[in-house]
Amino acid sequence: MFSIFKKKETVKPDLSFIGADMHSHLLPGLDDGVTTVEDSVAFISELQQLGYSKLICTPHIISDMYPNNPETILPKLEQVRAALREKNINVTIEAGAEYMVDIEMEKYVLSGGQLLTFGKNLILIEMSYVGTSPNIEQLIFQLRIKGLRPILAHPERYIYYHQNFENYQRYLDLGCILQVNLLSLIGYYGKPVKVIAERLLKSGMVELLGTDMHHERHLNALKDLASKKEFYEMFQDIQIKNKKLLM
Repeated sequence: MFSIFKKKETVKPDLSFIGADMHSHLLPGLDDGVTTVEDSVAFISELQQLGYSKLICTPHIISDMYPNNPETILPKLEQVRAALREKNINVTIEAGAEYMVDIEMEKYVLSGGQLLTFGKNLILIEMSYVGTSPNIEQLIFQLRIKGLRPILAHPERYIYYHQNFENYQRYLDLGCILQVNLLSLIGYYGKPVKVIAERLLKSGMVELLGTDMHHERHLNALKDLASKKEFYEMFQDIQIKNKKLLM
């Protein structure tokens, strides 16, 4: 349904070259992602079969919608870990968060609140799809002072940047990492998003890929993507750094 590749040659899905996913909504009942532990286990099992060996779950933290924090997120992580052990599913899962850049986040950072990070010093941030966060550069500066490296989630989906490609370079100059959603590469979010995702990738501006997994439609689309030979050919000359998160 979502495939727009010209060729139709298929292969056995194998996303082990990515190895670690660092953007998903697979902890239950925290946001607009999965709702039950059973669903979490089922989705994680499917992703393992696709080749992932580590999943970093990143529930939304949006002050007026999903006011999560370490106290709400970490117990869910342990709950899912226990369920995976019970099912003998041997995959590593961790938890970070996907922080909406707004005034409340800036206040929280300035107050010294506990931030959910992963890797050595990484933190995932996002903006609204409607418009840029006016305080994003200031917040990035504050995070960098704390020794953190912000990852800007799915920049290809910020349509207000599509006609000003230099904005993406600006985030790199500020010390950010860019993370593209895998499903953007098959046009799941529309052709304009696909075009920008491919351009970012081919320009060598993308370090990380994420599933941004929320629900079954995302899973089915990911399986479709992973079965396309053209998808793997896209990465023959591109170095993605997800596997560093396995260390």
